[in-house]
Amino acid sequence: MDAARGTQRRCATPSRRAARTLAGAAAVLTLAACAGGPTTTTAAPSGAGSAPGTVTSAAPTPVPTTVPVPSTTPAPAPPATTPVTPAATTPAPAGGATAAPSWLGRRVLKLRKDGYGVMGPTPPELDPRNIATVDTLPPPAGGTFRSTVTAVPASVVARSTWGPDCPVTLEDLRYVTVSFVGFDGRPHTGELLVNKAAAPAMVRVFRKLYAARFPIERMVVTTTEERDAPPTGDGNTTGSFNCRSAAGTAHWSQHAYGLAVDVNPFMNPYVKGGITLPELAGTYRDRADVRPGMITRGSPAARAFAAEGWVWGGNWKSLKDYMHFSRNGT
Repeated sequence: MDAARGTQRRCATPSRRAARTLAGAAAVLTLAACAGGPTTTTAAPSGAGSAPGTVTSAAPTPVPTTVPVPSTTPAPAPPATTPVTPAATTPAPAGGATAAPSWLGRRVLKLRKDGYGVMGPTPPELDPRNIATVDTLPPPAGGTFRSTVTAVPASVVARSTWGPDCPVTLEDLRYVTVSFVGFDGRPHTGELLVNKAAAPAMVRVFRKLYAARFPIERMVVTTTEERDAPPTGDGNTTGSFNCRSAAGTAHWSQHAYGLAVDVNPFMNPYVKGGITLPELAGTYRDRADVRPGMITRGSPAARAFAAEGWVWGGNWKSLKDYMHFSRNGT
C-alpha cells in the first residue's frame, strides 16, 4: 500500500514583469516574506517503502485551497481472523502444473475388512498427477540448493508423530531441511525428521535429486492427525519419520526409527496383489508408462539412494513398495 505523503508548501518568486508593476514597498514586503517564510519538513512514514529521512523545501509554493491534503492516517489493519491470501506465498502454477483439486484429501473412502480404503479408479485430475507445490517454508534464496541439519525443535516435536513410546529417542533424530524442485518447475524447501545417523546421507541424496530436477510435490513432517486420519487414497507426501508399524504387520516400521524415506507415494505406490496404496493410485501400477515423479530402475532417485547403500522397495520380490527406501532393506 502506498503511504500518504505530507504536503509541501512553496512560495513562488515574483516574475520580473510582476515585480516592475508592484509598488516599491509592497515588492520589498513580498520578497521578504518569501525569503524568510517558514519551510515545511515532512518525515517519510516508517516502513512505507519510501526512502528514510525528511524532505525539506527551501522555496515553498502556496498550495491552492481547493486541492485536498492527502490523509496521513494509515488504512485500518485487516481483522486478525482474515486468512492470508495463498497467492502471497504461492505463485501461480507454472511448468504445466495445476492447483490441487478442492476435494483432494477430503473424500474419505469406505473401509475394507483389512483396514485399508476401498481401491478405486484414479480420478482424471490425477492421471497423470501434476500438482503445484504450496510452500510451507521459504524457498531457497537464489534458487541454489540449501540444507540444514539441527536438533529437533520443540515446535516440530509438537506437530510430529513422536512420543515417549516410539522406538527412538528425540536425541537420535534430526530435523533436516533440503531444497527440492516441484512439479511447477520452481525451487521449494522441504523438511524431514530422520535418524541422526542418516541425516548426512539424506542431504546428499536430495542434493542429487535437486540437481537432476527430479520433481517432488510435497515434503513435510508427518503429523499425528495425518497418520491417524481415515484414508482418502490420494496422499503424496514425501517423508521419513513416522511412529507407526509396518504396513500389514505388528512390528515397527523403519520409518519409526527415521531410517526410511517414502518419495512421491502416489506416483510410486505400494502394490501387493489387489492392494494399491494410496488406494486411488491404480494408474501408477503401470511402471512401463513412465511419468514425472516416478521412480524406476536407473532413475535419479534410485541411483542417489543406492549410492548411500539404501535399498529400494521397487526391487522386492513378494511385493513392490515403489515409494520406499530404507537403510536395512525392510
